Amino acid sequence: MTAKLDFPQLAIQIKAWGTELGFQQLAIADIDLSKYAPLLGNWIDNDYHGAMQYMAENHEKRCHPEQLHPGTLRIISARMDYSSTTENSLNPMQQRNKAYVARYARGRDYHKLIRKRLQQLADKIEGIAGPFGYRAFVDSAPVLERALAEKSGIGWIGKNTMLINKQAGSWFFLGELFTDLPLPVDKQESDHCGTCTACLEVCPTQAFVKPNLLDATRCISYLTIELRDSIPEEFRQAMGNRIFGCDDCQLVCPWNKFTRTTGEADFSPRHNLDDADLVNLFQWTEQEFLARTAGSAIRRIGYECWLRNIAVALGNADSSIDIVAALRASAEHSSPLVREHVAWALLQHENRI
Repeated sequence: MTAKLDFPQLAIQIKAWGTELGFQQLAIADIDLSKYAPLLGNWIDNDYHGAMQYMAENHEKRCHPEQLHPGTLRIISARMDYSSTTENSLNPMQQRNKAYVARYARGRDYHKLIRKRLQQLADKIEGIAGPFGYRAFVDSAPVLERALAEKSGIGWIGKNTMLINKQAGSWFFLGELFTDLPLPVDKQESDHCGTCTACLEVCPTQAFVKPNLLDATRCISYLTIELRDSIPEEFRQAMGNRIFGCDDCQLVCPWNKFTRTTGEADFSPRHNLDDADLVNLFQWTEQEFLARTAGSAIRRIGYECWLRNIAVALGNADSSIDIVAALRASAEHSSPLVREHVAWALLQHENRI
């Protein structure tokens, strides 16, 4: 590392490079997360993490970034917008025979793209600073990314626990570059949720214990993505047509009137996942599922949970010959998990007749 490096100037240059690399914002924070540690601890103690055992592990590393990557002094948080539309409406949830896939998962998986850009950023920094200590993270290690981004000034953690930016809303990914460079830190953003409770009120499963506190075990994103077992019956009707994730609390957020569309082609919807019929998706073979979710965040739930989720949505759909026929064709599926949810879905249609 160059001994007489101008760190304030380097910070300015880093942010300019960030723009060149396709990030919408870079900001810098220190590593003091003492404010957030007890909040995480209480959340875990209340079992709000459910089956996400990884959230209960490595608590010290989450709350002390220098333990995750020794020598870390500063963390550069990076924001990359991913929405391909500025339309924020709950209307897609009323199209009961269509599938709703969370907006972030409709295109290619963001992890590799953002990690590559962060590596390119590190290379540029090294060109000026010389060899330095760093490590890039993109939702792949025990990192409190929203807390770090909030400290850096990218936004504030809203009542729906999402990070919200005054100029861009909340449709964006985050990535971090841990570094041992003593860069100047940016000013933290204040909270701008005010008295608004739209996100809390719209939640289909009433997953918010109170503002800023989410019981993940009730959240549709958790139920459709993280949970690998049977979906509790009490939540199935509330899931509606949501087969992978849920965006309701973002769709109603007033700050998302400032949504910016992405310029990244990788984030554009693939395989018509922004307007797909439930029956068509349910009829994908496992080979088709694997082929069409290659490079997608959806791949991680596996084919069995994919069918489980769609079976629930089909149970909530408007009754039709095609839907009932598709469900009956899977009534004897080899997976007990799929059979259970198909049986529930068929019962919903029988009850409407």
